[in-house]
Amino acid sequence: MSKLEIKNLHVSVETNEGDKPILHGVNLTINPGEIHAIMGPNGSGKSTLAYALAGHPKYTITEGEVLLDGENIVELTADERARAGLFLAMQYPVEVPGVTVSNFLRTAKTAIDGEAPALRTWVSDLKESMSKLRMDDDFAQRDLNTGFSGGEKKRNEILQMELLQPKFAILDETDSGLDVDALRIVSEGVNRVHEATNNGIALITHYTRILQYIKPDHVHVFANGKVVDSGGAELAQRLEDEGYDRYL
Repeated sequence: MSKLEIKNLHVSVETNEGDKPILHGVNLTINPGEIHAIMGPNGSGKSTLAYALAGHPKYTITEGEVLLDGENIVELTADERARAGLFLAMQYPVEVPGVTVSNFLRTAKTAIDGEAPALRTWVSDLKESMSKLRMDDDFAQRDLNTGFSGGEKKRNEILQMELLQPKFAILDETDSGLDVDALRIVSEGVNRVHEATNNGIALITHYTRILQYIKPDHVHVFANGKVVDSGGAELAQRLEDEGYDRYL
């Protein structure tokens, strides 16, 4: 059975002062169809987990395993992890002048599937997904993330997820910087992909407002580089009421 298993994960990040340990033994298992909310204060290691799983070169896994369908992907490059079915929606998407959204997405789809999608089908699928995310048709010809608003960048991340259909998606603070309408549209997109593909999702967030739209099966509290508490949706409400002081 397909699953994403994180076992005793220790991660250091490259800084100007040298490598700095951030994660100190993270254990987490995400099954297909499950939505896991990962919550915690700033600096607790949530984004480090996201980038380490995706294969960012500045983040070094010093101990532990990340198993995707039983295969340890720690030694795989970022693109190899993506082809294996792992997806990261970044908190701060990178601007790529000179590369259009359409060309980027079709290139990524080709790399994931091993063959280019039929052009007519691709154009139809792209337009349909953009329409559902309330994106104008001319958006596809804009340079990737260049000059995009925060909401446009986040919608573009969900557009990628909808077209690439990964087995497991890590959403790193997808709700940050979104107004109420954009949050609803982005959340609807996440739910639509989840329902269509039964993928597993790790939703990293500070706040519970996105959890009003995307209902988690499990909630985990991150503090000091590891999971310090887990529960159901009621745990998120307790965090909303009480904050993170008890874990610090």
